[in-house]
Amino acid sequence: MIFDTHAHYNDESFENDREEIFARLSQAGIGRVVNIASDLASIDECLDLAHRYPFMYCALGIHPSDSAPLSEEILEGIRKKLADPRVVAVGEIGLDYYWDTPDREIQRHWFAAQLDMAREASMPVVIHSREAAQETMQFMKEHHAEENGGVVHCYSYSLELAREFVKMGFYIGIGGVVTFKNSKKLKEVAAGIPIEHIVLETDCPYLAPVPFRGKRNSSLYLPYVAEAIAGLKGMETEEVIEITEKNAERLYRL
Repeated sequence: MIFDTHAHYNDESFENDREEIFARLSQAGIGRVVNIASDLASIDECLDLAHRYPFMYCALGIHPSDSAPLSEEILEGIRKKLADPRVVAVGEIGLDYYWDTPDREIQRHWFAAQLDMAREASMPVVIHSREAAQETMQFMKEHHAEENGGVVHCYSYSLELAREFVKMGFYIGIGGVVTFKNSKKLKEVAAGIPIEHIVLETDCPYLAPVPFRGKRNSSLYLPYVAEAIAGLKGMETEEVIEITEKNAERLYRL
């Protein structure tokens, strides 16, 4: 079964048909989903979904672009919720210099704090990194992220850097972008790193694969991603699905 390692089903774009989508997942070959928090409001929303649906787990953390309101008190509240059995990772956390807000020092401070929180809790991390490649790697090494591992989600950097993340024991999250005609770098990454370090993700409602590009994404479209990766690696689609499911189980320790 396909394992969607990164989704945002608490997003308001699913308000009208969330139940309908969930009812179709199993028939479409989707077995499990990890719903990822990004801002303060989403922490409890993701926990609620993970408790309501047996196929769903969650990761708790604050996205760099939403890190300005964070405080030590808020972080302590998140830390306590990591003990919930439906929580499988800390994320998504990282650095985003594309939007470049809030101030980079704020992003760096809370990225470091959340990396430390994950290591103290012995939990994997879900890394968001955009236009901050070397600094993301530097922070991960300084805070010994290799000790608890995790995934670099929505990967957008070079094959060479992907291999460095793999050496640290990290997985590379690949989603709908790999189906885009202009995604040369990601295609090189998908072809060039071991399949044992690739996991499937949607980042839904964003980044739907071709032929749904520009529309709202969902886990139902992941077969297109698996098929694209299979083509790049000269494998059968079912083999990609089987291996990436096992990878996701190891990533999230399920």
